[in-house]
Amino acid sequence: MINFPESDDKLCLQLLEASQPHLESLSDEMKINYMQPDYFQKIVVPLSVYLLNLPERKKPYFIGLNGGQGSGKTTLSDFVQVVLSKVSNKAVTGFSIDDIYKTTEEREEQSKEIHPLCKVRGVPGTHDIQMGLEVLDSLSNATKDTLTPIPAFSKPLDRHKPKEDWKVFKGKPDFIFFDAWCAGVRPISEENWKPPMNALEKEEDPDGIWSKWSNKELAGDYQDLFGRFDLLLMIKVPGIEYVYESRWLQEQTLAKTIKDPKLKDKIMTKEQVYRFVMHYERLTHYILEEMPALSDIVLQRDEEFNFSIIKTP
Repeated sequence: MINFPESDDKLCLQLLEASQPHLESLSDEMKINYMQPDYFQKIVVPLSVYLLNLPERKKPYFIGLNGGQGSGKTTLSDFVQVVLSKVSNKAVTGFSIDDIYKTTEEREEQSKEIHPLCKVRGVPGTHDIQMGLEVLDSLSNATKDTLTPIPAFSKPLDRHKPKEDWKVFKGKPDFIFFDAWCAGVRPISEENWKPPMNALEKEEDPDGIWSKWSNKELAGDYQDLFGRFDLLLMIKVPGIEYVYESRWLQEQTLAKTIKDPKLKDKIMTKEQVYRFVMHYERLTHYILEEMPALSDIVLQRDEEFNFSIIKTP
């Protein structure tokens, strides 16, 4: 068994020194100014060292990251990828469940056939999981000359970016990162099913048609994708109220990075963000209860964006 390194281990300190300029540059580019001062030293670098210590093999390691909206999973994934690629010369790539949404038209059709809430992106049933599996298969089975387009989605436009704007990965990576708010989650069982949990469910889905449809979708292709994880990491927040606040902070950060005035007009207000997160609340409660035991690594995050590692392999 590979021990998880301490942040003051010699290799961690050396890697931190070499990585610091790259990490700070990415942080500036992403307009992130709310992380704890020792986030790189205590979280990013030890996790990177742990991955570097995994046995070498021909097949890429598929790393899943679970965490509520705005918890910091995509940010963590990006930072670790920088350390592995820029400093350790590993071939890495990644994508998010947010990059493989079904099209607006497909979700619109679902809303007519099943329930009006099905058109709102985010919950299981609104993703094109087969697209994700195809990307994973292409990367896993690649030769040195294989070109794999990595899907990219525009949240303000609620549709995929033009394919010519997708990044293209050449060859076979050493690591593939995949972040999803519901990564690794199993469907909610009947005995754990609860009545409507918020105003959205009470007013728009009192009979549970939409929520039960989404739960059934989770039992399908999602499990095929999640079952391929070699390692699952969870970022655990104290409760659903922090997901609401974090998602609002994420929207504000997104607004800072958008230069097109037309796209800025599509940024959600705080009220819109809160209603949006209500779609995720049922499964988020379940995730906070169930996923720590099912995850290989668990990070605890508080309301001040202080992280600590509370579970390791």
